[in-house]
Amino acid sequence: MKFETKAIHFGQKPDFATGAVTVPVYQTSTYEQEAIGKHKGYEYSRTDNPTRKVLETVVAVLENGEYGVAFASGLAAETAVFQLLKNGDHVIAGADIYGGTYRLLEKVFKPWGLEVSFVDVDDINNFKQAIKKNTRLIWIETPTNPLLKIISIKKLSEISKNNKIIFAVDNTFASPYFQRPLNFGADIVVHSTTKYISGHSDIIGGAVVTSSKQIYENIKFYQNAAGAVPGPWDCWLILRGIKTLAIRMKEHGKNALYLAKHLEKHPEVERVYYPGLENNDGYGIAKGQMKGFGGMVSFEIKGGFEDTQKFISKLKIFTLGESLGGVESLVSCPSKMTHSSIPLKERERLGIKDNLIRLSIGIENKKDLLEDLLQALE
Repeated sequence: MKFETKAIHFGQKPDFATGAVTVPVYQTSTYEQEAIGKHKGYEYSRTDNPTRKVLETVVAVLENGEYGVAFASGLAAETAVFQLLKNGDHVIAGADIYGGTYRLLEKVFKPWGLEVSFVDVDDINNFKQAIKKNTRLIWIETPTNPLLKIISIKKLSEISKNNKIIFAVDNTFASPYFQRPLNFGADIVVHSTTKYISGHSDIIGGAVVTSSKQIYENIKFYQNAAGAVPGPWDCWLILRGIKTLAIRMKEHGKNALYLAKHLEKHPEVERVYYPGLENNDGYGIAKGQMKGFGGMVSFEIKGGFEDTQKFISKLKIFTLGESLGGVESLVSCPSKMTHSSIPLKERERLGIKDNLIRLSIGIENKKDLLEDLLQALE
């Protein structure tokens, strides 16, 4: 069964009671038990819910994983992965990551007792050199946020396996349609299902996928014990979004490549970050591990923050907003928005400048989007 068919049909048979072709919203907190300790597989909706169970099954199969666990947000899913560790353990994270992940590691888990090293992702050997006796987890994004750098999942999985380290990949930017990290040796895949998987900017959610039974059991235990679960209505909306994931990602990718090629030729643009451009440093790796290059484009405009503000204020179709992955196009200034929690010196070291603009390319007509960017640049 191919991806597009799985997204629509896998684990989503018509309802046994009514024949409804869509999965019902099981809007219930508890379930009748036949006797003490005897139930029909469900006791309490924090522990399990039929709508959520279908979502977890579908997300897992789309990532070619064995187990899926859904959460109330992407950060809740990340927290569940970090909770696999204990006080004194060491995490190596790619330095170019979502600001919320940086904040979670720096402000929550470091005080809790984790040791964290952020390494430059441009050289895979930086991860190898950062390994310590207490290193238990390597965490990356690829493409990264916001500079869209590409990291070889296969090479990093070899490093992690040789050192018996858990390897987790945040696959939010690519979605399982364009990239499946488990196929290249990752142990864990994490998603903010808020983004491409849902695709309509109307829910908050997260997911963890793995093929390791031990990791799954630990994550599942944490899900139930901590309780950061999505409600059944949110799960249903994500399932609805998944049905069109393949067709949406194709359009996101086509539009993004079209706009990136035009932006790199514009005199008011200093640099474009998009892995689908042949002059991009990560182009070769991306071609080997991705089916497409995604719908995110970042670029640096000539000038400073005032020029960034002026450009964004002139846009008419692109909406100023922090999220990504929806059918509508969004624009953001990472240094002041998604990555403002990263200290200024660290942002400057990473290259997250005030003139860096991040675009989440929607599925509108590509010529309309280009005209909007061009008139704002003028």
